[in-house]
Amino acid sequence: MILHIVQRCIIVTIPAYLGYVLLVFLLQRQILYPGRFIQVPPGHQPPAGVEALELAGAAGRGKAWLMPPLRLKPGERRPLLIFFHGNGEVIDVLPEQMEGFRRMGMGVLLVEYPGYGGSPGSPSEEILTGTALAAYDAVAARPEVDPAWIVIFGRSLGGGPACALAARRPSRALILQSTFTSTRPFARRFLVPGFLVRDTFDNAAVLAQYRQPVLLMHGSRDTTVPPWHSRRLAQLAPHARLIEYPCGHNDFPPDWDQFYRQIAGFLKDAGVGAVD
Repeated sequence: MILHIVQRCIIVTIPAYLGYVLLVFLLQRQILYPGRFIQVPPGHQPPAGVEALELAGAAGRGKAWLMPPLRLKPGERRPLLIFFHGNGEVIDVLPEQMEGFRRMGMGVLLVEYPGYGGSPGSPSEEILTGTALAAYDAVAARPEVDPAWIVIFGRSLGGGPACALAARRPSRALILQSTFTSTRPFARRFLVPGFLVRDTFDNAAVLAQYRQPVLLMHGSRDTTVPPWHSRRLAQLAPHARLIEYPCGHNDFPPDWDQFYRQIAGFLKDAGVGAVD
């Protein structure tokens, strides 16, 4: 009798689990890239003084917003920070946050992901990597950009395309905020095997080979991307600095002034010129 009940449970449970796994597999990009559903008014333009760029590359067409350095003199070349946002953001809400970098004397390039914020296409690891390369190539040769002082910044999911870019193009330094070693460990939250993850973003492999300075910043109470990810990345990167804040994921940083002071100190130590 008991054996019969166990057999019936197995017969029912295994197909149900396999069906669940198939559903998660098919919906994983909707789960990984929720920001594609954020509504942005059609034709929304960047703030005054911010230049909208059209990107063209292997990933298709995309967009980015270029925020020039403050007090830029004719013929002067300045550092540039290339910023990749989290999976629940669009660049339309970021310019005000980025003013701290401009006060340091840097320009900022905000890269939008395909499928986000009215940008055409659909996101994937391959597409985001192609977009990152197209964004870099579009600005590296501009007369106001010093290519020796390009800094790459990735926040949360943005750590994926940031690391992919750092592995394929020269940069002076890499900053990663609340990011992960890879997306595979997150499969456990959905009770599915990690090998089914399509967009893995193997940041750990990149940092193990990256020879420039790396700043890792993470909230010690982060439950979205647990801080062990940044701790592991700090162990792998040859020239890493790890700073933990007493906060979670979406309330990072708790003190913006401290956040920018610590980044400015890191950039000066990394030899990024013209940083105030």
